[in-house]
Amino acid sequence: MCQLLALNSNHPASITFSFEGFVARGGLTDHHRDGWGIAFFEDTGCRVFIDYQASIDSPVAQLIKHYPIKSTNIIAHVRRATQGKICLPNCHPFMRELWGKYWVFAHNGDLKDFYPELTGQFLPVGFTDSEAAFCLILQRLREQHPYREPPLGVLFESIQEIVADIARHGTFNFLLSNGDAMFAHCSTNLHWVQRGYPFSTAKLVDCDLSIDFSHYNKPNDLITVITTQPLTCNENWTKFKHGELIAFLNGEIVRRYAPEQEPQEAAAPDNSEKAESVAC
Repeated sequence: MCQLLALNSNHPASITFSFEGFVARGGLTDHHRDGWGIAFFEDTGCRVFIDYQASIDSPVAQLIKHYPIKSTNIIAHVRRATQGKICLPNCHPFMRELWGKYWVFAHNGDLKDFYPELTGQFLPVGFTDSEAAFCLILQRLREQHPYREPPLGVLFESIQEIVADIARHGTFNFLLSNGDAMFAHCSTNLHWVQRGYPFSTAKLVDCDLSIDFSHYNKPNDLITVITTQPLTCNENWTKFKHGELIAFLNGEIVRRYAPEQEPQEAAAPDNSEKAESVAC
């Protein structure tokens, strides 16, 4: 299936270090060769770069690796197609407007017998279950809160209710952001790591590259990186529970829901993926 990567921080940060390892999973160290994309929130705007080429071969990916765009919320995706052909409209992340804000979504998984009734407010451009799920989430949020965005706690509860309904159709690991908070949901595999003072050195799993975050970050910087499989081999990544939904704001967990079964476990840092901070 696909691979996900996100950053949420309290100050604008670059993701170039993490992205270096993540891009390798799009055809070099893993088989996700069916397109890729990345979105950077900047103030009230959002830059989205997508390509149907494998990320390891994409000139656009090479540009991003050497172009340190800073953001407090970033979502990236490398695709292995399960539904929909390999083409630009089927590349994640997807973006729509709701309540005067851009919303961005990326999904890893496969939803079976999923044919949502969409009213026309939000419609897929491509042919994936992922984009249809994104449109349904936004449609139901607008139906529940037609005039304005609700407070974060109410918004989280609404998303959790909608997601529980969609997740019954199959694997539904996803990242969702409105430029303020980052919502992450796990069906099978999703991990997170938080970086703050005192910053240490991290080493990527997918390529021979290390970074000392203390050279790039200030004492008050706080960054959380979320990914399908850990990017680094020497950090303590935490694995999401099955069915867990977490909201991150300013690099911290602010809302959390998980089924009461299953204990939370820490991800073994040996088959990891890395994340970065103001040099993420």
